[in-house]
Amino acid sequence: MSRPVTLLLGVHAHQPVGNFPEVIEDAHQRCYKPFLETLHAYPDFRFAAHFSGWLLDWLRERHPDDMERLADMVRRGQVELFSSGDTEPVLAAIPQRDRIGQLAALNDKLAAWTGVGPTGAWLTERVWESSVVPALAGTGIRYVTVDDYHFFCTGKSADELDGYFSTEEDGTRLDLFPISEALRYRLPFSPAHEVVAWLEAQAGRGQAAAVYFDDIEKFGIWPETHDWVYGRGWLKALIEGVLASPHIVTATYADFHAAHPTRGLVYLPTASYSEMNEWTLPMPAAAVYARFLAAEKAAGRGDLHRPFVRGGIWRNFLSRYPEANWMHKRMQGLSARLAEIPDPPQSLVDALYRAQANDAYWHGLFGGLYLPHLRRAVWDNLIALEAELDTLQPRPSAVAVDLDLDGKTECLAHNAALQAAARDDGLGALHELTSYPLRHNFGDTLRRYREHYHERIGQAPSEHRGDGIASAHDIVRCKHPIAPEDVVPDALPRAICLDALDGVPLADYVQPAPAHLEFRRPGIVKTYALYGTTLAVTWQLSGLAGRRLTTALNLALPSCDGFLGRYVLADGRIPGGFGQPLDVGAATALALEDGILGGRVDISSSFSAIIRGRPVHTVSQSEAGFEKIMQAAELRFDWLIPDEHFTLQLQLTLMPQP
Repeated sequence: MSRPVTLLLGVHAHQPVGNFPEVIEDAHQRCYKPFLETLHAYPDFRFAAHFSGWLLDWLRERHPDDMERLADMVRRGQVELFSSGDTEPVLAAIPQRDRIGQLAALNDKLAAWTGVGPTGAWLTERVWESSVVPALAGTGIRYVTVDDYHFFCTGKSADELDGYFSTEEDGTRLDLFPISEALRYRLPFSPAHEVVAWLEAQAGRGQAAAVYFDDIEKFGIWPETHDWVYGRGWLKALIEGVLASPHIVTATYADFHAAHPTRGLVYLPTASYSEMNEWTLPMPAAAVYARFLAAEKAAGRGDLHRPFVRGGIWRNFLSRYPEANWMHKRMQGLSARLAEIPDPPQSLVDALYRAQANDAYWHGLFGGLYLPHLRRAVWDNLIALEAELDTLQPRPSAVAVDLDLDGKTECLAHNAALQAAARDDGLGALHELTSYPLRHNFGDTLRRYREHYHERIGQAPSEHRGDGIASAHDIVRCKHPIAPEDVVPDALPRAICLDALDGVPLADYVQPAPAHLEFRRPGIVKTYALYGTTLAVTWQLSGLAGRRLTTALNLALPSCDGFLGRYVLADGRIPGGFGQPLDVGAATALALEDGILGGRVDISSSFSAIIRGRPVHTVSQSEAGFEKIMQAAELRFDWLIPDEHFTLQLQLTLMPQP
């Protein structure tokens, strides 16, 4: 008779820093709360759970009784809590000192709360790089979970992956549990009895363990899952089926780890879960990769050849999206500045750690980088940190540096209220305009990119066939009407003060002095200057009489197309919100009021302009389908140049609303 297979079931709960409170509350009511209530009734069903530190703090403050239920399960030995970086950073993407600090923060939090310190850790997005081993092991972590795909890439077979393996980095050991993709794709989408039968089949094959660790949000938040898991009793049926089976036992990872030796030494390649390999690739490479995998699968060679077919790695998001890379390199720079301060205030450390939360730096199946409020949360913390560092550790008023490693020098100029950053890329435009009093970067926009999943738009809505429910990976539907022009990629970044002459974009500006915000081209000298809370942009024009100069301001506004954002004309009239078209003839002033920001932008022109405003939307994929998201309000100021020698100035005053 075969021995029972040990089900090592783990769930991961996380909400992005800066997510809307109502979204987190909905997740708790539909998923976290019923999951914990259900499992609490079955003390013999052992499992592991990971709650990111930021989410854990939020839930403990607002739902102390529910979280005490989880703590009780920990104390009675039913649940093992895993650690991670406190705010859910991708450990491989932050400095070593911050890896240690982030891990220690959540380790200490869990130990103080439950009396049990963690020995296992969740890797954000299951991103594995061997460089993270010293930080994990150095903070008391003995094992982590990674995808079985990582092991297949080393030549391991599925039959070998029924325990844990060991690796090392510079002589420091860490143990690795391989997560079963076959099980990950079954829970919770296949009927419970089929999952139980699959587990029993693993026991029949002599497998010691079946390893699962994946998002708890699949158990109530993903489409159709709340009714399936709780309303129709899937979770109870699974628990009771597992407990009733003589061929399955449950255990925590800690118990299994203590009772079994390592299966041997392994060195894994840099990787994440297999879907990530596709998401990190830009078009057209992503489409080629996806079609190749589909062809291999159709030919029956998918599982055989998949370990030898690699896409990109997580860090490719930083080279693929300049907006993410700029945030990341600004974060790294501020981390280095903070590290120079002995015993820095905890509030500054907290701000840095919140800015390292992974969600806004990448994009896959769900919004991530495409969600303005998540990027805004990163910038809010970066700006707050930078303002305090400037008080403790003053810096030059202007510096020239290739901060984002793109081969172009950036000039960052600042005063106590504002910071402007321009790149010497020929455009003479700003890609950051930060207000310290408002803690907001008006340059936090996102251009339209061609995404691999855009090819699926226009397909008929998907229908699931057979028992169970569909995975969000397989759903095709649109939340908003999407036209072909909505997915045409932008030729230029969505920057501030992008110029055009007679409708032709200007991309031949040169910057004579790297540390000065002055740009020149034939007939135009363009300068930026900061005066308190005002940015002044000046064009000195020569030999261009009768021609039309246009500048486009792409401004990130927290209200987006919501009702709290509006345009205000000089006479006090309100022509509409940021999500509506704006057409104003012959004007010298316009105000933008944003209730979410609690601030306004007063724009004044030294010469009458035709003003045109349009919302800028991107089309991205979410768990509920394709959606249009407003990224910026694009304002175009158009002037007819009256004289051969003419000076034009545009002022933007950024200030809190009274």
